[in-house]
Amino acid sequence: MDIILLERISGLGQIGDVVTVRDGYARNFLLPQKKALRANEANKQVFEANRDRLEAENAEKRVAAEKQAGTVAGTEIVLIRAASNAGQLYGSVNVRDVAQALVEKGHKVDKRQVIMGAPIKTIGMFDVTVALHAEVEVTIKANVARSDDEAELQSQGVDILAAAFEEDRAESEGFTEALDPDRELGELPPAEEVAEEAGE
Repeated sequence: MDIILLERISGLGQIGDVVTVRDGYARNFLLPQKKALRANEANKQVFEANRDRLEAENAEKRVAAEKQAGTVAGTEIVLIRAASNAGQLYGSVNVRDVAQALVEKGHKVDKRQVIMGAPIKTIGMFDVTVALHAEVEVTIKANVARSDDEAELQSQGVDILAAAFEEDRAESEGFTEALDPDRELGELPPAEEVAEEAGE
C-alpha cells in the first residue's frame, strides 16, 4: 500500500514522503496511529495544504522530546525479580515493566516508546532504548536483580553470577576426598578404613 508519512519514521522516510509498505503495517499501525495517510490525490492535496502546520508541530514535539531526553537519559531503574541460582528469571522483564518503572521515577514514558529486542530473562545490567520522538532516542539502564542488595552490587559493577560461581568453586575445593591412587574404579575401601572414618 502506498502511504504519505505524516512524521519521520525510522527506516521509512521523512514527513511528506510517499512510501510503499505492507498492507497490514499500514492498516494496523500507521493509519490508526495517525502517522500516515493513504496516498491518493485527495489526501495529497490535504497534506500539501497542511504541510507547514504538520512540520511546525513536529518541530515542537522534537524540542519537547529533546528537553525530556536530558532528564531520562542514563536513568537507572531497578527491577526486583525471582530467579534461579543460575540467574534465570522465573518469567521475564518486558517493555511494560520498564515503562512502569520509569513512570514511578517520575518520567512520562509510554510502553510504546520502550524499544527492546527481546524480553530480559536473566539477572544483570541491561541497556534499554527509549524513543521519546522519531528523532530523539535515549538509553537507560535496567538493573534486574533478586534483591535490593544484589541491585546495589550490580550498580557498582559487580557481576553477581560470576561472584557466586567463584564462591561455590572455593567452597567445593574444601570438600575433596583423599583417593587411593592404587584403588580400582568401583572397588570399595577395606572395612577397617570405613570404620576408622566413622570413628569406631
